[in-house]
Amino acid sequence: QVTLVESGGSTVQAGGSLRLSCAASGNTFARYCAGWFRQAPGKEREGVATISSDGTTMYADSVAGRFTISHDSAKVTLYLDMNLLKPEDTAQYYCAARTGDCWYGWSEAGRYDFWGQGTQVTVSS
Repeated sequence: QVTLVESGGSTVQAGGSLRLSCAASGNTFARYCAGWFRQAPGKEREGVATISSDGTTMYADSVAGRFTISHDSAKVTLYLDMNLLKPEDTAQYYCAARTGDCWYGWSEAGRYDFWGQGTQVTVSS
């Protein structure tokens, strides 16, 4: 079991940057595949990025080259560094964790066992 708590959401202007954090308690990300998801009003929750316990990463095409997912060295905090933000990045952002294969269906929310409560990111034009 792991409990996840996100922070760092805010309102920023287009072209700006933001860092989201996700703190793990009860366990560390060393035991899980971790991911960031987002959900805009009226849309399905979509996978943004994922990272394995050894630091291998994968990104959605819509954020590749702009967003970076990472752990701290102790693997108790997950980060999402977001650059060149666009209005279409506006959403509630969630961190999630799962066991098993990190890559098969990584962007499918139903494959994750543990979720944070979310943090809002709003990008103004």
